Amino acid sequence: MHLTNLLFEQLGAVAHVTLNRPDKANALDEQTWADLAVALDHCADTPSIRAVVLSGAGERVFSAGIDLSLLIGLRQRIADDCEGRMREKIRRFILHYHGIINRLETCPKPVLAAIHGGCIGAGLDLVCATDMRYCSADAYFTIKEVDLGMVADFGTLQRLPKLISDGLTRELAYTGRKLE
Repeated sequence: MHLTNLLFEQLGAVAHVTLNRPDKANALDEQTWADLAVALDHCADTPSIRAVVLSGAGERVFSAGIDLSLLIGLRQRIADDCEGRMREKIRRFILHYHGIINRLETCPKPVLAAIHGGCIGAGLDLVCATDMRYCSADAYFTIKEVDLGMVADFGTLQRLPKLISDGLTRELAYTGRKLE
């Protein structure tokens, strides 16, 4: 299995999957998403793996969320004279990344997130889809999409209210403030 932006190590029956772009705050670019899909499929399909731990490399953050270069490139990818076709391309884009995040939730093995520092935007989407979350004392969570004028549409708004109160989820989504 060749992974560019993830580290993968199996220690006994536990697979350790590490987001490995510390110089970019473990931002999730297209290659990282593809690597994550490959690693999670491998974990699901390998009988000797009994549990998965997802973490982020570096000291600052678990993940800064989606790499903005991915969103900038999206505009060119969806360009079309037909408004309906453009919207369908956006829908497919979102569903593609939903599918990768859903692999965390549907993995037949328990998936644990080890979170340190910031867990922002799409990083929060990832950890909301895991079975259990363990945080260091410096961990914080932010739904940052509101500051970009976007909707948090990769699953946070659906999954987070199952983990914390609906009211707190709304506050975080509306304000973009840190939850420490």
